[in-house]
Amino acid sequence: MTVAVAKAIYVILAIGWYVIRIPHERRSRRTPISRSARGLKERVLLSISLTGLGILPFAFVAFGFPRFARYTFQPSLAWIGAAVTAAALLMFYLTHRALGRNWSVSLDLRESHKLVTSGIYTYVRHPMYSAFWLWAIAQALLLPNWVAGPAGLIGFGTLYFFRVGEEEKLMGEAFGGEYQDYIGRTGRVVPRLGKVDPPR
Repeated sequence: MTVAVAKAIYVILAIGWYVIRIPHERRSRRTPISRSARGLKERVLLSISLTGLGILPFAFVAFGFPRFARYTFQPSLAWIGAAVTAAALLMFYLTHRALGRNWSVSLDLRESHKLVTSGIYTYVRHPMYSAFWLWAIAQALLLPNWVAGPAGLIGFGTLYFFRVGEEEKLMGEAFGGEYQDYIGRTGRVVPRLGKVDPPR
């Protein structure tokens, strides 16, 4: 494993995410939004996440910026990062496949929106967030730069901690007791230990 290969794996992660997402985004746009929590706060959080997961790491991959923050490349960490990259892409795929037309980049509910509790959603309520956490971890392991590497953890972490509570509130208001039951048998981004009840 070399720095060039590690950077290439990061690029594959980003491209793979777009390849997985684009067809689902096109399909979901055909379904009108019935309720949304979009606003200035949401746009700011998405911009912070994009900076951490996209802009800063691509500046390092393409231009080596910021040069002062480079550290000695560790091939063993990069190999782990490659494995985490594969896990992130798999999680992205499983999440999009389960969501179908219910997918949205923001806090939206679409017309005829259904609570998805099958597939990967049998185990966690927010597997898309799980996938982005894996992306951020892979980025930190692949890119030997004290700014670009952990930027994903900081950028996406900011979005996650300021948004996930609002998302759960929105879902609770939309689906009531059904969502509360779902909360009781699943973890947010990591599966609960022990037996998982089948979806009702």
